[in-house]
Parts: sequence; structure tokens; C-alpha cells
Amino acid sequence: MNLENTFLLREGENELVIVLGDGWYRSTSGVDGDRGVFGQELGLLCQLEVDGESVLVSDETWEASQAGPLQQNDMQQGEVYDARKETFATENGVWHPVKTEDFDKNLLKGMNTVPIKEMENFEGKLIQTPNGETIIDFGQNLAGYVEFTVFGKDGETIVLTHGESLDENGNFTTENFQDRKRHKEGGTYQMISYICKDGENHYKPRFTIMGFRYAKVETILDLSDATFIAHAVYSEMEETADFTCGNADVNQLVWNSKWSQKGNFCDVPTDCPTRERAAWTGDAGLYVDTGLMLMDSYNVYRKWLAQCRYGQYPEGKVANIAPPNSKGSFMTAMLAGSVGWGDACIIVPMAMYRKYGDVRILEENYEMMKNWYAFLESRAENNAIQSGIDYGEWCEPGTNPMMSMQNGNFDVATAYFAHSGETLSEIAAILGKEEDAAHYREVSENAKKAFEEIFTKDGVVESERQCQYIRPIQFGLVNEENCAKNAEKLNELVLANDYHLNTGFLTTPAICGILCEYGYEDTAFKLLLQESAPGWLYAVKKGATTIWETWDGINEEGKPSESLNHYSYGAITGWLIGGVCGIQQEGRKITIKPIACKELSHAKAVYDSPVGTIESGWKYEGNKITFEFVIPVNTVAEVVLPNGERHELAPGVHQF
Repeated sequence: MNLENTFLLREGENELVIVLGDGWYRSTSGVDGDRGVFGQELGLLCQLEVDGESVLVSDETWEASQAGPLQQNDMQQGEVYDARKETFATENGVWHPVKTEDFDKNLLKGMNTVPIKEMENFEGKLIQTPNGETIIDFGQNLAGYVEFTVFGKDGETIVLTHGESLDENGNFTTENFQDRKRHKEGGTYQMISYICKDGENHYKPRFTIMGFRYAKVETILDLSDATFIAHAVYSEMEETADFTCGNADVNQLVWNSKWSQKGNFCDVPTDCPTRERAAWTGDAGLYVDTGLMLMDSYNVYRKWLAQCRYGQYPEGKVANIAPPNSKGSFMTAMLAGSVGWGDACIIVPMAMYRKYGDVRILEENYEMMKNWYAFLESRAENNAIQSGIDYGEWCEPGTNPMMSMQNGNFDVATAYFAHSGETLSEIAAILGKEEDAAHYREVSENAKKAFEEIFTKDGVVESERQCQYIRPIQFGLVNEENCAKNAEKLNELVLANDYHLNTGFLTTPAICGILCEYGYEDTAFKLLLQESAPGWLYAVKKGATTIWETWDGINEEGKPSESLNHYSYGAITGWLIGGVCGIQQEGRKITIKPIACKELSHAKAVYDSPVGTIESGWKYEGNKITFEFVIPVNTVAEVVLPNGERHELAPGVHQF
């Protein structure tokens, strides 16, 4: 018995009561609203130990009841609780014998998962909306639940419905994350329905997590003495990096990125905590560098990769969502072959290896990577992929998902075919699999040549889409001279678009870094500081406290749409730390190459890396700029200042 729980014991006879809930196992899940994705029957296997000795186990002598106060529970829909039934255990006739089953104990597998805990909390503020409704504003969009204390009489009720936003009229809404036609239960309710007992009523949900900033209150209770506390709930991850500068909106952008990671890293990296709660491979792959830097999330990714391995198709396709959150369909299986999404099974382990240097993450996932790439090879013809359906750029302004999937996306497919082959060749070499390494290297080089021949004119892209210039530079698909030419044309597109983005999920993380690498720092920073959509600071100016799924998640008229807690576009924070402050760490190698911007006035990043705490900062005083770096013990850092000066710095504090 844990000593912390000994206060629960009393002299003489003690009773153990266990409440079972549906959890991820059989709750409603995903945009389809499927129930019982993993099973239908609830069961209990329990052993109680005192001082290391077993004193009881669950067996046929136990009894069960459906007469408890928790009337209904669901991870997505919420809970129904009747406080009048809290004394049910003392009543006669509510218990019945349990049904026992003889299962093979080999079915039991230990979960290598990070504890999911209550973390920060936010006190709610009661407000009245124009339509007369009572709303609680917690000031922060988060994933979790509300703990409350109210005073009432037997049978009086209070209902809390949770949502992310107010609508264009200032009234409560949940419509931005609904798909009522597709959802089998008519939508995502995110509701707590509580029936009072006489006097003080205190409640905290046990079996639900919801995405919200606001909660609508429906009750006749007097709320003058009521308290409402929102608890953020996510996998236990320490914050390991921060960035601050002289622009408050950019600082808020960093805050929003962290909170979208917190709101979505609940056991696995989900896309949003409301509509889908789906651990999409594409989102995880494009965000992994930022995610590993901002929070100690290595073990969250590692556990999720095991889910990817488990869900891999026999022909090598990787399920787009791992673990599954629907019962699937023909389209589910077909789109499991989408490049950029399935490639996360290579991208994520390699990012983890580069950061931590632990070869085991490559060993664990090597067969999955090989099988995925074999599937890509089966799609290829003449070294390029020019058939099939892929998601493409995704959430690119001016397109919708159907348009994206209909335009072929074969440039995207061939680009990832080349990039993943090159990465897999490097992984094979690290693992000492030289024959594999040589094969993947050859396939990748041939795919690069095919990309250049089919999708460029002598190595230079011809397009009005920013993303199509970013990818060949990002993945090194053309030579350095042509990378520079593509970067020049990318810069021209951004200027022509009045310093607005028109990139989607896959290329947005790389655009500012690429512009800076080829000498267009001014363009990169004007993009960063863009206050109208599509741009990062538009959401900040609209009061966002998390990253939105789309650039205009709340439009100019104030109407919300889509998820307002979606971490993907928050990958820009990785560039703020790794570009603006220049901190790059790979294994024991530290490189710091800051990019100063007078409009920001000053900037500082602190990264508690796997090799120690690294700090990099710069500050303008008039036209003079000063730099300060902190290098951790047992390391050496190569520092490249904006004027080209190079320094090799030993551990300690350094100023220039």
C-alpha cells in the first residue's frame, strides 16, 4: 500500500470500491463518432498489496452495481452525475454477483506510457453574453476538465457545455468543431450534467477530457458562492525551451505554441482535443523538431511510434491515425498510403535520434521504415510517383481538402520519396546495414533526378505556390545554384503576396529558415510579424491563446471555424529558437547561428537540451548589437555571428 493512501484505512473492516469508466477504450471517438473502436466489455483485474503482500484479488466473491452516482461517462461527450446516489453503497438490493472470465494472461501488456496528470489550473470568471447566457471564461484554451463547487437542493441541476470560442455576436458556440452530419451521435457535446444533493456539491470529472476556454452554464442555482477551476490535463512533460523578444505578440505566439502542444500531447500527439483527438502522422512529423525542443516529449513520441508499428498495413502503408479512432473505411485504407503522412515513421525516429543520440529508437522502428519505403517503391514508376491519391500540402490557403487531393500532388509524393530514401539510407548506415544504405541512397538519388526532370525547368520551379519552391530547397532535390534561384523566386512570391503566407502544413515550418539561409532575412521577419491573415500574428491579434488549424480560424467578422487548438503551425517556434537565436543541437554537437532583427529589439532563447542548458541572446542598443551565449559543461559550441565571425566556445558565459 502506498504510504500516501494509508489515511484511507480505518481500524477493522475496510471496503474497496472501484469505479470503471469507458476511457479511450469504448468512448465515442473521432469525427465519425464511432463507439467501441477497441472493444465493448468492461472488466477489472485487481490485486491489493500491503507491505508487499497480496491481501486480496478480484474474483467471483466481488459484487458489482450500476446504481452509482456516475450515470454516464464518455471521453468526448462528457459525464452525467447524480450526487443524490453517492450513498448507494449502503443501500440494499443494488449489488449483484460479478461475471468472471478465464482470459489468457499473455493478453496483458505493460504500457510504456508517460503519466497523464492534472497540470496548470485556471480560475473561471462568470460573464453574461448578449443573448443572456451565463458563460465561464477561463482565459486559456486548454484540454482538461472543470472542477466546481456549488450549493443547491436535492434534484437541482447544473449543466456545463464546453467550447473554444464565442461567436461573431459574442455568444457561446461549439459549432466551429462540429461535423453533425458525419458524427454518429449528432456532434461533439463536451457536456457535464450534474444533479445536486442538498447543500454543498463538489465535483471533478474522472473519465472525460474536453477542449475549451469557455463553458456555458445552464442552471437555476445561485452561483454567487460557486467556484469553477479548469484543470489542464496532459502527459507529464517538462517545458525544456523558451523564447522571448521585444515583441509581445511574438511572445504570445510562443505561448500559444506551447499550449497547443500541452492540449494535444495526451498520451499520443493528437491534432485537436475536440472534434477528432486523432494522432495524425503528418502533424507529428512536421512538428517533431519543435515538439522535442519545447517539451520533454521523447517518450510520448516513442509510445506513439509503437502505435504506428501496430497499425501498419501488410503492404507497408502506415495508418494516418495511430492508434485508430474510427472503425475505418475503404478511404481510410487508401489514404494510409499518403506521402508526408506515412513518411513520419522515418522522419520522427530520425529527429529523435539526432536530438538524443539513442540508436534504439532507430532499431525499434527500422522494420516499419523499411516496409513503408517498400510501399513507396511499389508506387514509383521510372523513379517518380505519379499515381495514387495523397493529402498534399493540406490547409493551404485558397484550397480545400478535396481540391488538394484532386490535383495529384505528385511533386509532393516524389519529393518525399527522395527525401525519405535519403534519410533511410542514413539510418541504415548508422545501424551498420550497408547493403540497405546503398540501395536507399541509389533510389533517393534517382528520385531526385526524376523530380528535377519532371517538376522543374532545368532545376527551377515554375509555380505561383510558395510551397512548391520550399520543398526542393528543404529536401536538397536540386543543386545549390538552383536552390538559390528557387529561393529568389520564393522571395518574389512572398513580396507579391504582400508578405503573407500561402503555405499549408508541410512547408510552413521551413519557409522562414529558407528565406534567411539565402539572404532574405527582411522578408522572413516581415512574414513573422504579419498581422493579417494568412500570417502568424493574425490569430494573436484576435486573442488566440493556442494555435489554430487554419490561418483564419476566427475571421475578420469574428466567426470561428475549424479547430482552435491545433499545434501544426506552431512549428514556427522551432525557427524562433533555432533560427532567430540560432540554437542547433545534434547529439553532442552544438551550433549557434543567430539572426538578429532590429524590429524585435532583443531576443533570448533558453534550451534545456539533452547535453545541458544552452542560452543564446542578442540585444540592440541603437545600432550596436551585443550577443550573449551560455554553453553547458562538457561541450564545445561553434558560434557564427551575423557578420560571419566564427568562434569556438568552451563551457561558460560569453559576450560579444
